[in-house]
Amino acid sequence: MTITPPALSVFETLESEVRSYCRGWPAVFDRAQGSHLHDEDGHTYLDFFAGAGSLNYGHNNPVLKRALIDYIERDGITHGLDMATTAKRAFLESFQNVILRPRDLPYKVMFPGPTGTNAVESALKLARKVKSRESVVSFTNAFHGMSLGSLAVTGNAFKRAGAGIPLVHGTPMPFDNYFDGQVPDFLWFERLLEDQGSGLNKPAAVIVETVQGEGGINVARPEWLRALQELCHRQDMLLIVDDIQMGCGRTGGFFSFEEAGITPDIVTLSKSISGYGLPMSLCLFKPELDIWEPGEHNGTFRGNNPAFVTATAALDTYWADGQMEKQTLARGGQVEQALLAIVAESADTGLSFRGRGLVWGLEFEDKPRAAAVCTRAFELGMLLETSGPEGEVVKLLPALTISRDELDEGLRILARAVRETA
Repeated sequence: MTITPPALSVFETLESEVRSYCRGWPAVFDRAQGSHLHDEDGHTYLDFFAGAGSLNYGHNNPVLKRALIDYIERDGITHGLDMATTAKRAFLESFQNVILRPRDLPYKVMFPGPTGTNAVESALKLARKVKSRESVVSFTNAFHGMSLGSLAVTGNAFKRAGAGIPLVHGTPMPFDNYFDGQVPDFLWFERLLEDQGSGLNKPAAVIVETVQGEGGINVARPEWLRALQELCHRQDMLLIVDDIQMGCGRTGGFFSFEEAGITPDIVTLSKSISGYGLPMSLCLFKPELDIWEPGEHNGTFRGNNPAFVTATAALDTYWADGQMEKQTLARGGQVEQALLAIVAESADTGLSFRGRGLVWGLEFEDKPRAAAVCTRAFELGMLLETSGPEGEVVKLLPALTISRDELDEGLRILARAVRETA
């Protein structure tokens, strides 16, 4: 496919230089359905990006779209702050009956502002309020959002530098396998906690991603996560799992921590919780942590009722019978086999991959090559992005609803892009 870069005059002259994704994908997109986007010139692109994980059920999913259109056409509430509405009630009932009760999870549900970083900020604030301590421990290569509190527990130096002020009250620790298995898990962390001369302020909480998406698809082992939970309990720290990108079925189970058999004290969700790409986030926490005063943490757009409608439709359609998890794990096996073949046929010995469910990363020792692969994939009609601290990982994030044939097509394009950038 030959793609002529569009005339982007209004974007270049009026929109801020901060724009990023559009630079790697020089097209003006017009329509999308399922796993495909279409630009205004008629080109079609297979989507292995899924709105950075916000479109787990594909673009304009017909079941969710129908529910949304019906709600709008009957003049359902659009903006409701935290008022009680029929849409919110339906969502809470489905979330309780379809997600929480079957997993024996006791959580209360809080609606912070509509983005992932809003959920993280509320989680950090609550942990500090409960424990009356300021410090929060995060992990190397973590990403938790772009507001100041979230940046303080984010590892990426480029993103942290954008804050413009010192980022405080966050302490980084090594993520699973950071030292390639040469150092016992949590040796450094435990030593600092127990040493009265370490200078480490007693943390209120630890925040962790079970799979670090922006950090390079770094997958924490279940036993590492279990040990982290045990350490938190022993040291009177709260465990926060940031499931903003890896939750809502991305790794198989609805929550990414299910495989490890842990029950975090606090969980953050966003991205695909609305199911349709509409802004929505949740902060979940154990009932005994619900010490908020009314209005102590709020936000004008936390009552996005159209998002409640599509979220309810997504839960009832895809999570009531357990089939979505099975399909995701099967599709993940399909990806794994294809990546095995790509690595096996490559002359590049510095090529490796890792992942879970339907999130995978192909890492290049020759770091700039990852971006070159994504560029070539776009020229071949496919959207891919890079991740990792130096953009050295090609990140695969297709919709969970992608068909086997569409997944095969994308994996063939990826293999071709790898060959043609060697």
